[in-house]
Amino acid sequence: MPLRSIVLFIAAALTEIGGAWLIWQGVREHRGLVWIGAGVVSLGVYGFLATLQPDANFGRILAAYGGVFVAGSLLWGMVVDGFRPDRWDVIGALICLVGVGLIMYAPRAA
Repeated sequence: MPLRSIVLFIAAALTEIGGAWLIWQGVREHRGLVWIGAGVVSLGVYGFLATLQPDANFGRILAAYGGVFVAGSLLWGMVVDGFRPDRWDVIGALICLVGVGLIMYAPRAA
C-alpha cells in the first residue's frame, strides 16, 4: 500500500496550497508581511516534503503532485473560502487524481 506516499502528497498539498494562500492573503487582502513570510516558509516546507517521497524520480513526483494540487486547491477553496465547484471542476479533479494513480502506483517493469 502506498500509504506513506499518499500522506506525503497530502502534507505537501497543505503546505504548498496553504503557503500560496497565505501570500495571497498578505498581498491581495492587505494582511501584511507576517502573512507573506509565513507563506514563504510554508512553501519551503512543501519543497522539502517532496524529497521524502519513496520514488526517486523528481519528474514523476512533481507530475503526480500536479494532480494532487488541482484537487487539493479545489478542496482548499471549498473549506477555507466557501468556493462551490461545479461539476466540471469535480470531473476535472477526478481525472487528475486518476492520473496521479497511474503515474505513481501503476505496476512497472523492473
